[in-house]
Amino acid sequence: MKIQEADLQDISIGAAFLGTGGGGDPYIGRLLALSAIKEFGAPEMIGVDDVADDAMVFTIAMLGVPAVLGEKAACGDDIDLAIDKLKERLDCEVDALVSIEIGGVNSMIPIVAGARTGLPVVDADGMGRAFPEIQMVTFNIYGVPCSPLCITDDHLESLIVEAEDPKAAEDEVRVASVKMGCSVMLSSYPMTGKQLKESAVRGTLTLAKEIGQAIRQGRRTGDPIEALLRCLQQTPYYNQCRLLFDGKVVDINREIKEGFSIGFCKLVSLLDPAKSFEIMFQNEHLVAKEQGVTKALVPDLICVVDRETAQPIPVEALKYGQRVAVVATSAAPIMRTEKALAVFGPHAFGIDEPFVPIEELVPAKEQ
Repeated sequence: MKIQEADLQDISIGAAFLGTGGGGDPYIGRLLALSAIKEFGAPEMIGVDDVADDAMVFTIAMLGVPAVLGEKAACGDDIDLAIDKLKERLDCEVDALVSIEIGGVNSMIPIVAGARTGLPVVDADGMGRAFPEIQMVTFNIYGVPCSPLCITDDHLESLIVEAEDPKAAEDEVRVASVKMGCSVMLSSYPMTGKQLKESAVRGTLTLAKEIGQAIRQGRRTGDPIEALLRCLQQTPYYNQCRLLFDGKVVDINREIKEGFSIGFCKLVSLLDPAKSFEIMFQNEHLVAKEQGVTKALVPDLICVVDRETAQPIPVEALKYGQRVAVVATSAAPIMRTEKALAVFGPHAFGIDEPFVPIEELVPAKEQ
């Protein structure tokens, strides 16, 4: 199928939800995708199983501080350059593009790239959400080398990185991205179709669209959060979903540190100000606690939405006084394995707690 202009609104809203507060603002990505489709035509979306085993697949994404990503966006030529430079380094052609993360702006960048290059976009990604570091993907967990990779900036300067492992690549790219303005285009994890089939989180572009549709339709019927929860319950990955808290923002602390937006957000209940809730984030929300008791933990998804419209609110858009709801969902099973948790479980972010699934932390009967 073709990804049409009419699909972009729903995909961007669903991707904002799956971004768990980070991943960059998909509104900016939607504008970029809309412009690319108008100029170059609608790209094709294909399933993972439609990719030949010997095909070559690249990821394409934006990397940097979310607040800066929203200010600098992309010019288009930087996207083309990242792909072309990696092709040149590998001396190969590319058959398809795939999202490194489905959350936030990076749900849209492959659509932009697909329209500009004529390449199909695979209905999949490497997270089923958003994460702040490039080693935190299923492609890495299941054996796809991260490098060689290419980053480019808005001045069309480029850098090829070859590192011994994905964490080393992350460290090098993060330093370079800060020097390049805290916002770069990234093409990495070049893989075969066979590797894609073994490592991808499947169907997430379609799921983002369905989540966005549910929120939009829920606004018409008057209860978008309930519509969102019903939709999530019917998905293969996010079916363990919980409304954790309903309240207002009373404190927000954000700082840009080492190329990340790091901090916390405190809420109190609208009905009982004695009830408090706190979320810690590093670009994305990592842990949520009510009265000091953990209610959700990374890699499960913790998402803040407007309590009236269910519009997902990115970390950089959180403000004092906002009335919000906190929704948490299960991560894809491929994200919860022992190998996966070693790379992007709580300990990877310095959280001294073992991972416990949302359905155990908040049993359904407590809803």
